[in-house]
Amino acid sequence: MSEEIIAQAGAGTFIGSVEAESGVRVWRGIRYALPPVGELRWRDPVAAPALSEPSACVSKPPAAPQAPNPGVPLGDGAVIDEDCLFLNVWAPESAEALPVMVWLHGGAYTFGSSAQPLYEGATLVRDGGVVLVTVNYRLGALGFLDLSGVDPEAFDGNLALKDVLLALNWVQENVAAFGGDPSRVTVFGESAGGGLVTALLAVPSAAGLFHRAIAQSSPASSMYGPERAREVADRFLTEVGVSAADAARVRELPVDEIVRASSAVYAAVPQESPGRLAFAPVVDGSLLPEPPITVLREGRGHPVPLIIGTNRDEASLFKFMKSPLIPITEDRIMEMFTDMQAEAPDMELPSVQQVMSAYEGVRHRVLGLGVARDIGFRMPSVWIAEGHSAVAPVWFYRFDYSTPFLRVIGLGATHATELPYLWGNLDGGPKDPTFRLGGRREAGRIGARMRARWTAFARGGEPQVEVLQGAAPADAAEWRPYDLESRATLVIAREDRCVDDLDGQLRAGWGDEVLTFR
Repeated sequence: MSEEIIAQAGAGTFIGSVEAESGVRVWRGIRYALPPVGELRWRDPVAAPALSEPSACVSKPPAAPQAPNPGVPLGDGAVIDEDCLFLNVWAPESAEALPVMVWLHGGAYTFGSSAQPLYEGATLVRDGGVVLVTVNYRLGALGFLDLSGVDPEAFDGNLALKDVLLALNWVQENVAAFGGDPSRVTVFGESAGGGLVTALLAVPSAAGLFHRAIAQSSPASSMYGPERAREVADRFLTEVGVSAADAARVRELPVDEIVRASSAVYAAVPQESPGRLAFAPVVDGSLLPEPPITVLREGRGHPVPLIIGTNRDEASLFKFMKSPLIPITEDRIMEMFTDMQAEAPDMELPSVQQVMSAYEGVRHRVLGLGVARDIGFRMPSVWIAEGHSAVAPVWFYRFDYSTPFLRVIGLGATHATELPYLWGNLDGGPKDPTFRLGGRREAGRIGARMRARWTAFARGGEPQVEVLQGAAPADAAEWRPYDLESRATLVIAREDRCVDDLDGQLRAGWGDEVLTFR
């Protein structure tokens, strides 16, 4: 092993490898916490002790326990194991005090891994000149089920959020050994990962662990209090046949049984209560004192610069996958509004007529997709951009590009479709039909612009495309910060454009009240 791929950090000596094609260095499967098994199952993560011997970090780490999901491919030969608290580090060939980007993967708080093929970091690192860290955290019932309300002595809560905080502490203490600058850390994530990012902005103990944030398609308003968490915990205990009085027995369950029960609860909760998630960070009054959507709407989050945005057709994927997570039909949407009003009678919900005014000209058959998209993703992001812009610079976006094939099948620019562009991993394998009808050339240009913007932001500047292949391209518009006067929003498409008050009609229809379950 050459000296260039040895990192000597406080946590130990780590031996990585150099990718032959890119020259990027990578350390895979660095343990940052003890295995969360046995007595540590449903307990706070415990930092891994410093290594006494060098560790070879050349194999992808196991993914957290989860059910198979064709929409979240883990890659050929992926290993799933409860011992999953690892991270991966990517660095350019010459790295010294570079900005650090820490990635939190998505997957409805239930699926995914830091080692998915989609998140191979060579292109992002090489093009952007950053050090990249991708993080595993516990998923489903093992990471987001809060049993502390059943027995506070036997169980801890908000485990996955604590996993991420521990990983961020690891970055602060060790990333310099990999060429990163711990004073310039950008945490970024998509979907559930974006939800964790917006939660971190409202976690007091996260202060100083990161200095910039990027939230892509964050379900920021889908976090609930202890009462809701207890209902989910009771449902899970019933599913596995364990009484609340004997709850500690769940530590003895086979992990496959936990995954099975987790999947059942994951599907049942939104089926019975449209718009609610079974698993998400819990507003527990301590680690997460208040709902992040409220904190950020009121401008009380950590005052760090923020990029936030969503995709134009977020909800179409959930319809295509027949997912229960988002209510799409008219009766389910009305049931969701009724439940919200019953739960919080003091909440000033907009009238149905007012909300519908935001969708004039929208065909009736896709109206539900628009409402689901906006209550689940777009409006929470608008509310956050409005509030956070009072305390820190905010750049707001909407990703609009879709390939001809995705348009033909009705998906459009749906949830997560921006990810291959950002990561530069456009080849989804032999069964990926995305570019069957063309669009790859445009995708390459769009991805290059996104990487230029995201990494310029991580370096401490504005997310502009200053130089790309020798010159700023004509299709890279200036991205102006969001404020309450212009409400500038970057539309990412074949040619980027910056539009003032892109969401004006939506804001008028939905009103200023933050809509959320409690």
